[in-house]
Amino acid sequence: MSHPTSFPGADERPHLEAQPMAHDDAGGSLPDALKLLVSGGFGVGKTTFVGAVSEIEPLRTEELLTSVGVGTDSLDGVQHKSTTTVALDFGRLTLNPEYVLYLFGTPGQERYWFMWDELSRGALGAVVLADTRRLGDSFAAIDFFERRGIGFLVAVNEFDDAFRYEPEEVRAALDLKPHVPVVLCDARHAQSAVSVLVELVQHLLSLAASPDPAALRHPTR
Repeated sequence: MSHPTSFPGADERPHLEAQPMAHDDAGGSLPDALKLLVSGGFGVGKTTFVGAVSEIEPLRTEELLTSVGVGTDSLDGVQHKSTTTVALDFGRLTLNPEYVLYLFGTPGQERYWFMWDELSRGALGAVVLADTRRLGDSFAAIDFFERRGIGFLVAVNEFDDAFRYEPEEVRAALDLKPHVPVVLCDARHAQSAVSVLVELVQHLLSLAASPDPAALRHPTR
């Protein structure tokens, strides 16, 4: 998948229709403003995802990859990548009249993981983007959110040259608990990325209605 390096302004974006949201009969509820993280490994499409859905010009902190990263940043499977997020990506999406989402994309390179703790403060949920060409890179983000009891889902970003797998195959490969949603998406396209966010909010509503702290945590690997 060839990711764009820039995104149009809010006035140029396609109109996103209000998304219907089902409410849990058990009374689950969430705040009107939701802080959500978009996380995952290096080069998995986090900046693209945030930029595709943001109704404002997204904030990006990208820098060019240089020879300094040789031997540190593996480009296997993402040889086309020329920039990297060094702090965060930020975007905003009014999902429907009820929910405004504030999206924070985390840096993917290991040497910037210290930012994750700060970015996760106050976050209610997360999207873990996965690339089937580098599926093992997803474990760090999954472990991070499991250990902190933050609800998340896994969204497989279907790159053009990647193998296609069914969600349950990805679940088994990542050793995910049964309640964690696994969805497929194309991070370049707004409607696809919005569908992921709708699924995440539905998942968080379900967790709020019937919280099970034990289910959110995973035994030490």
